[in-house]
Amino acid sequence: MKHYDCIIIGTGPAGQKGAIQAAKLGKRVAVIEKNSVLGGAQINTGTIPSKALREAALHLTGVNRRGLFGNTTCVKSDITVADLASVSQQVIRQEWDVIRSQFDRNHVELLWGRAEFQSPNEVIVHGPDSSEVITADQFLIAVGTRPARPENIPFNEGSIFTSDEILKLDRLPRTMIVVGGGVIGTEYACIMSTLGVRVTLVEGRDRLLGFLDREICDAFQYFLRQKSVTLRLGEKVEEIKEVEVQNGTPHTLVQAQLESGKTLRAETLLYAVGRQGVCGALGLDKVGIEFDDRERLHVNDDYQTNVEHVYAAGDVIGFPALASTSMEQGRRAICHAFGQCDVGNYNTSLFPYGIYAVPEISMVGKTEEQLTEEGIPFEAGIAHYREIARGQLIGDELGMLKLLIHQDTHEILGVHTIGTGATELIHIGQAVMALGGKAQFFINNVFNFPTLAECYKVAAYNGLNKLNHV
Repeated sequence: MKHYDCIIIGTGPAGQKGAIQAAKLGKRVAVIEKNSVLGGAQINTGTIPSKALREAALHLTGVNRRGLFGNTTCVKSDITVADLASVSQQVIRQEWDVIRSQFDRNHVELLWGRAEFQSPNEVIVHGPDSSEVITADQFLIAVGTRPARPENIPFNEGSIFTSDEILKLDRLPRTMIVVGGGVIGTEYACIMSTLGVRVTLVEGRDRLLGFLDREICDAFQYFLRQKSVTLRLGEKVEEIKEVEVQNGTPHTLVQAQLESGKTLRAETLLYAVGRQGVCGALGLDKVGIEFDDRERLHVNDDYQTNVEHVYAAGDVIGFPALASTSMEQGRRAICHAFGQCDVGNYNTSLFPYGIYAVPEISMVGKTEEQLTEEGIPFEAGIAHYREIARGQLIGDELGMLKLLIHQDTHEILGVHTIGTGATELIHIGQAVMALGGKAQFFINNVFNFPTLAECYKVAAYNGLNKLNHV
């Protein structure tokens, strides 16, 4: 029976970084993967495919250049899902090779099969040909999640599907209903709208992406409506089914009946309401670990479950369920497991959030609503891309960056941005916040010209001028 210092279950972002970190600490590491490919949802069905699809859509339609060049931009006609999926597959194959190379270079042993605990320190690996029992001192559960698939919804992978099946579409539909206004739903709604699909987005809450700063959210919803996306906010879907339509040539449409009595119809429907954990098959009852009704694990600040030597990281522990945060969670969990607690003074509240919609959205720190609720005095400094030469050069005059500045200390409490390059731009503010910087830093700093980074200087001036009543 093989014994390891650490066994990691899952090769998604949390599992990858956790395995490499353990190897760098000189530990004997095994990582178990139940699927036939590496990378989990990040590489195969989630982060990389959706972002590749987005980049392909932007490139093939030329949408990012229309603001500057108007109708002179040549765009590709008759775009098919196959066009977009081919770009995604190239990236996915390269990522598989990168992960496998990292494991090999760091002597991480890769075991193919389904993991199931037999006791607190024993795991059986149900491989494709045989099973074996292995043991370890420490464990990291990084099994991720899958799209929720309620039993009352007639999924068929052709017209009613989840985000896992969207790249399998054999054609680009003319119309689509997207149920769910979270990150996945809004990203795909934007991508499909960019490709000319007529999209209706249904969300049970009164706004999309409820964790965003309200002003950024309002701007995003305005952009969506300008792109002809129909928003049905505060609406819940009561029933989804296929119906025969006799308008002209008889054909089948998907019908979503809303609780308010409205009836929506489209060629396709993407169901993107939540994700479901996959802990049920791990045998966690034999370890004494419980999970909630969505099969998610509860962990402490060090990513430990209620069993001291079993850690969990990534989507399986819930929000924010981003690849970037999952990577750091996996690394930190392993560091703590092996007594390496000095992992820097980085505040987990400063994890950046990136939403790859059209336009991009990113944030770090507190929102206006949070600061108001906590009674923290602040002022908002805003810079619009249209004020920045770079914004005009790239044809994006609708983007904006907002700094939330403490009224007394002038510390940066939050950064919120929407527009081209938002997910890149956010890291400047993140670094300044992590180092305790103040708004004056941006005023005294020199930024390359012309760049979108100049938004920080403009926003800082705007906020401080308000505070100084000038």
